[in-house]
Amino acid sequence: MKTEINNKLQDIVSLAKRRGFIFPGSEIYGGLGGTFDYGPMGVILKNNVKQSWWQKFVAGRTDMFGIDAAILMNAKVWQASGHAEGFNDPLVECKKCHHRFRADHVSGDKCPDCGGELTEPRQFNMMFGTEVGPVVDSSSKTYLRPETAQGMFVNFKNVIDTMHPKLPFGLAQIGKAFRNEITPKDFIFRSREFEQMEIEYFVRPEDWEKNFLYWKDEMLEWMMEIGLDMNSVYEKEVVDLAHYSKRTVDFEFDYPFGRQELYGLAYRPDFDLKNHSRASGVSLEYLDSETNEKFYPHCIEPSFGVDRTVLALLISNYAEDDLGGEKRIFLKFKPSIAPVKVAVFPLLKNKPDLVTKAKEVFAAVKSEIPAALFDDNGNIGKRYRRQDEIGTPFCVTIDFDTLTDDTVTVRDRDTGKQERVKAADLISYIKEKIS
Repeated sequence: MKTEINNKLQDIVSLAKRRGFIFPGSEIYGGLGGTFDYGPMGVILKNNVKQSWWQKFVAGRTDMFGIDAAILMNAKVWQASGHAEGFNDPLVECKKCHHRFRADHVSGDKCPDCGGELTEPRQFNMMFGTEVGPVVDSSSKTYLRPETAQGMFVNFKNVIDTMHPKLPFGLAQIGKAFRNEITPKDFIFRSREFEQMEIEYFVRPEDWEKNFLYWKDEMLEWMMEIGLDMNSVYEKEVVDLAHYSKRTVDFEFDYPFGRQELYGLAYRPDFDLKNHSRASGVSLEYLDSETNEKFYPHCIEPSFGVDRTVLALLISNYAEDDLGGEKRIFLKFKPSIAPVKVAVFPLLKNKPDLVTKAKEVFAAVKSEIPAALFDDNGNIGKRYRRQDEIGTPFCVTIDFDTLTDDTVTVRDRDTGKQERVKAADLISYIKEKIS
């Protein structure tokens, strides 16, 4: 079973590199552990995920405000939030080979790599430290942010003063975060540089529970919308709560390496606003203009990892079958998430009339459907397989009949079935299919 699991993950890693989704970071120099680069297809897939999230949770709502906070923040932020002292993982080291591991990721007191004896666990702070300014001293010390949430809490007053929102309302942000993981592993699941999509939704203290349940349903709905395998998604009530939380539900996913956290939903009460008020000396209370009451709103935090979403999408949509007597691999992405919606081919690349017509059709399609691709590399069969592997829902072929009757062949990715469509109707046909 373990071999099958490893093979499945390796198949996905291989496809991701082969088709330009994800590359190892700094590969030509031997790489850098826990870092990855997104290639041309991966960037589009990642952006589609972020755009879908932003549309549903920010642009499509009237109670949400987006921000983009700085990655570097005053070090006092991380002292007030508890990260400077408490953002730790237990670390053990092998006395023989000196490999290091998270203590909660190894069983027993023997090294999983060489069998040597492990040290007693010690706490390891996962924040990346850095220096700001030309002089290195205690005042120049800061960190790369380990989460995006604090940028929203410290901007709470700025948003109140400029936008004058009424409760309940939320702040939303998509951005990079950094954690010096002891043992980054499982492809892009656990890496040292990653991207988060987070919301801090502020509510009246007495309304937290109904808002918590509301956001749980909203998160599940979005998972279905983007095409995650919902049979692999599970809700888990967290017992060992973080210091800021009064209730947390994790959404876990069946990855090839086991069931692991995908997203989190936390009830943070007023922990962050109160702590930053005390540490900064600036009041972050909310003033109710109707009752003239001042209080600290409580916070519901839906947190999503972009990279874990990409990995879960690759796993959910990776498929193998036999089509036309040949084994094929394809990604059955929903059209809304697929990096390329439609590819246009000339049947033969050495026939100028076909190529000219294909480029004419492609230009028309591209003007209306930007996520279109022109492909004349290799024979038609290889082009179909290549588009299947990047998850393109429809392929359009310009053949000799096109030159006489102005129809084209449209091939469906999932079934392999082909249909003749008038070139004049092609754009509306594809738009209807991908909607």
